[in-house]
Amino acid sequence: MGRWMRPEVYPLLAAMTFVTSMCVFQLTRNMFLNPEVRINKAHRLAGVLENEEEGEKYAEHGLRKFLRTRRPEIMPAINHFFTDDDK
Repeated sequence: MGRWMRPEVYPLLAAMTFVTSMCVFQLTRNMFLNPEVRINKAHRLAGVLENEEEGEKYAEHGLRKFLRTRRPEIMPAINHFFTDDDK
């Protein structure tokens, strides 16, 4: 690899690999789990489906349910350090 790439490029390559893998993950998730996406012809011919419970299950996944119980903070330790009045 030394002949073809400089060491300065490795962080950029790591970031681009991460972003590409996240895009592939999201596209794959939507293709196989999204109730609005229909790949085969038989499902496409059905038209508008009445599947509210399947759509609700897709939209309210486990990560979203977990984050709903958490406080909306990026760095809680730093926030508490600067906002707590323990003096």
